[in-house]
Amino acid sequence: MELVLRSGSLRELLSQLQSHTLDVLLSHLPVRREAENSWHSHRLEEQPVALVDRKNSGNAEFKFPDDLAKTLLLLLSLDTNLRAAFDFVMEREGIIPMIAAEVDAMSMLRLLAPEEAGLALIPPVVVSGELKRGLLVEVYRFKDLSEIFYAITPSRRYPNELVGELLRERKG
Repeated sequence: MELVLRSGSLRELLSQLQSHTLDVLLSHLPVRREAENSWHSHRLEEQPVALVDRKNSGNAEFKFPDDLAKTLLLLLSLDTNLRAAFDFVMEREGIIPMIAAEVDAMSMLRLLAPEEAGLALIPPVVVSGELKRGLLVEVYRFKDLSEIFYAITPSRRYPNELVGELLRERKG
């Protein structure tokens, strides 16, 4: 078995999926089925979401929601489900967040979180290595926010058997 990992925009990766260059796409967004493209979004996992900070940031103990109005944040871009849910929490709490950076992918948040001044909104599972090594600390876990991860596959007459087996194991 050959395993090749690629990253890119959802549009680019779906194009590769359609041209049979990829067998499966991992995403935090489901894809709508359309007449010309019969995608299947298989729900893989739902993970809690937290605010994480650099280990030696010098910030005092974080208090939710009071400290959010005066804390720089590293967030996903506006076109993600997690960001929409977070923005709703901010609106509900009457907070206008101070945004230090907006990124398109969690992998970028993972890179920025240990380096930038500000709290990153991210599922702890994405930065588990950094948390274990003590580069990051979890300062607040949201009870009402979570991120769902999907495996996206195309409808194929002859689907990839290994991908099908992995998806069946996930459900079982």
